[in-house]
Amino acid sequence: MLRRLHKDQPASFAFTPANLDWAKGQMSKYPEGRQASAVIPLLWRAQEQEGWLSRPAIEVVADMLGMAYIRALEVATFYFMFHLQPVGSVAHIQICGTTSCMICGAEDLIAVCKELIAASPHTRSADGKFSWEEVECLGACTNAPMAQIGKDYYEDLTADKLRDLIAVFSTGEVPVAGSQNGRYSSEPLGGLTSLKDFESGRTQYNASVQRAVDLGDTIKRIDGSEVPHLTPWQKDKVKA
Repeated sequence: MLRRLHKDQPASFAFTPANLDWAKGQMSKYPEGRQASAVIPLLWRAQEQEGWLSRPAIEVVADMLGMAYIRALEVATFYFMFHLQPVGSVAHIQICGTTSCMICGAEDLIAVCKELIAASPHTRSADGKFSWEEVECLGACTNAPMAQIGKDYYEDLTADKLRDLIAVFSTGEVPVAGSQNGRYSSEPLGGLTSLKDFESGRTQYNASVQRAVDLGDTIKRIDGSEVPHLTPWQKDKVKA
């Protein structure tokens, strides 16, 4: 599939100070002269900050890593996790359309996106808040159908549940991620049939959902100040 940069580009890009500090920390993982190895995490951080990858962002990353622009562009256009066009200001919804999800109702979820957001993928809603796309397997097959919204998985979805999620996001709230039918993680719908000792003492939500709830960064753009910057390979103290 041919992937091109969006026709409308911002005039410039700059990492936030905290994200720049984070990026430099990532670059320090690699021997001198091998900083280009950090291209994927730096491009990803740029996307987490802005929501998508613009030409200026790709070029800033290339300059930081001493790469020709075309080399960084090759990476950005090769991996589908990089968005090369603006996404919704609130959330970009990625519907898994692979076998398990397709069998369990992914097409109904896509129909909701077409109705409430835009008729075609990679197109923002009229208010600019949302965008959507169909993606390949996201690895939550037991809890199909599912969608990745921002950084988190929303599983065991129905068309009505997705409608409700979009409505909640529209108000500025962030619903709890994970299974939307009360399932704790990926156990049978009727509950655990083995390893029942692990039910005692567990957190309110499963590990990934609990982390999302604790950090509160579910659909938030990342400015770098959310968590400490750790560079144990430099034997640094924790940075703010």
